[in-house]
Amino acid sequence: MNGPANFEPSDIREDYDDQALDARRARWTASGTGALLTLAGLAAAALRAAGSAPALVPAAYAFGAAVCVLATVLGSRGRTRRALWLLIVGVMVMALGDQFD
Repeated sequence: MNGPANFEPSDIREDYDDQALDARRARWTASGTGALLTLAGLAAAALRAAGSAPALVPAAYAFGAAVCVLATVLGSRGRTRRALWLLIVGVMVMALGDQFD
């Protein structure tokens, strides 16, 4: 028998291992990016709060950081697509808050 229906068990195992590795890498990437953006947002909120910026600016950075924390949690649990969208929303909130300065 020749053809595509002739799979070896090792081929299936390699495909499964590749998918598991990709999923693990996506979880680590989402979690790491979320943690990094959270720290950046909190640091920016602290710096802006210490300065003469309006109160809305540090609040926007803090809220964006909170959204990134939620994205970090979702990313670590395998919800990487939702985590990506929340990371985008968190960064957009931080950028929008910076426009009020």
